[in-house]
Amino acid sequence: MAKFTKDMTIGEALRLDMNIAPVLLEIGMHCLGCPSAQAETLEEAAMVHGINVDDLMSKLNAV
Repeated sequence: MAKFTKDMTIGEALRLDMNIAPVLLEIGMHCLGCPSAQAETLEEAAMVHGINVDDLMSKLNAV
């Protein structure tokens, strides 16, 4: 089963495993500590940053 899901917020995902921070930074998600990261889902963030959410989930779950 996947550790991370697209409906998790960025904050939830980081609390689950801080080792994903470099993956998020690498794809342009530089505002990991900002208030929107606490409410924005990984899917929403991927859409805003023009990233395929399934690719993002694969990268995060590979960490």
